[in-house]
Parts: sequence; C-alpha cells; structure tokens
Amino acid sequence: MAQPIIIPAIADDGSLYPVEKLEAHERGLYHLAISIFVFDGDRLLIQKRASTKYHCGGLWANTCCSHPNWGEGAQASAERRLREELGISVPLAFARIETYSADVGNGLHEHEKVTMFTGSATGLELEIEPNPDEVEAVRWVAADELRAEMARTPDAFTPWFRIYLDRFPDLAF
Repeated sequence: MAQPIIIPAIADDGSLYPVEKLEAHERGLYHLAISIFVFDGDRLLIQKRASTKYHCGGLWANTCCSHPNWGEGAQASAERRLREELGISVPLAFARIETYSADVGNGLHEHEKVTMFTGSATGLELEIEPNPDEVEAVRWVAADELRAEMARTPDAFTPWFRIYLDRFPDLAF
C-alpha cells in the first residue's frame, strides 16, 4: 500500500502543519500548492490529467500543478513535479502567488495558496515523456485558442485552470 502524501496546510494563524493530501481536499483545508506554466514563444504547454486521478481526471490543466511535500520548498517541488509528470526540466521563474477556492467534484474541494512559476522552452528541444499515472496527453496552445476552446467547452478544463484564465486571459503572469 502506498504511503499517504503529506502536504503543508495553513492554520488560521498562518503557521503550517502536515496533513494528508486527500484529507486536505475532503475537508477543504487551506493548503500550499504550485502551478507551472511552460511556454514556447506564445504557446503554453497544457496537460490532460490522467483519468485515474482522484479528482479532475481526464480534464485539461496548465503545464503542471501539484503540492509541495511536507518540508519541501515551492521551487524544489515545481522542478520535481515537472520531471515526475512530464519528464522535462526547464528553468523556472517565480511569477506570483494566487489564492483560490473551488469545488472539484466527488465531495472534494481545493482551497489553495498557489505559488506560480513560468518556464520557457523556446529554443529547447524538449522530449516530453508524460507519466501515464499522471498525464493522459499534452499539447501546445496559444492564449487566444485556449480562451476560445475554454469558452466552448468549459467542463473539459479543471476548475483552477478556468480561474487562472479568467484572471489572466493573456496568460501574462
């Protein structure tokens, strides 16, 4: 049996405490997260989450989104998750911190303080190797195409990705 993943949750006083990832989502606890946006010129790399994920499986999301492990920094977590999910490594730059709250189905709720990173694949010859336990498909898409597709089929995208695109329609973080 796999060990439960322990992530940092945020107490009312701002201090961090360890909690199992599933419990954080079941109880809607405020917790830390990371989101990564890798660009090649004006195109963003997006991923379709594996259908087997316990929430939002089969939906399109930004390049990579996850949670730092307990005791792990956001930058280290972002670099690790890019490798684990997509088999890639690109230089990442801190973009901003955002918070959001969203129902993600099946009685689960995201309530996150998200450290956002951007990365550039321009000029790199990336060999993207999606981990099938995490990612079903990937593709590159321009902001205008993404907005149009999300307007046509919003339910094909994760709640947080819809929130991000609503806040940053030009993908300018």
